[in-house]
Amino acid sequence: MTINEIQEDIIDEFSVFDDWMDKYQLLIDMGNALPPLDEAYKTDQNLIEGCQSRVWLHAECTDGVITYQAESDAIIVKGIVSLLVRVLSGHTPDEVLASDLHFIDEIGLTEHLSPTRSNGLVAMVKQMRLYALAFKSQAGK
Repeated sequence: MTINEIQEDIIDEFSVFDDWMDKYQLLIDMGNALPPLDEAYKTDQNLIEGCQSRVWLHAECTDGVITYQAESDAIIVKGIVSLLVRVLSGHTPDEVLASDLHFIDEIGLTEHLSPTRSNGLVAMVKQMRLYALAFKSQAGK
């Protein structure tokens, strides 16, 4: 599936609910479904700066495709990072860098997050793009 197709699936999943408490519960459920991050990757180096809660992000690029793994100690944030992992994992660095993550606004996430969580979301997306940029530059050598 393309990044946009995955985003459309997420938008559809969230559109079932009108109440934001239900959407938060869906987000929590998605976070709980995220596979635990190997303890070896829970390092200061993998902590995302700019997040109020602790969020670890690990990325690997195999055969030109990035796989992201993440975890957070906060349940809502874990749900948010699980969405980003779902959308961006399994794609090339170019696809990640070119992606427009419109689902964030379309499901109403931006307007329902506290300013600190919004800053954390921006920091997560930025770090995922930085990994993609690093993998792209390594491949170009």
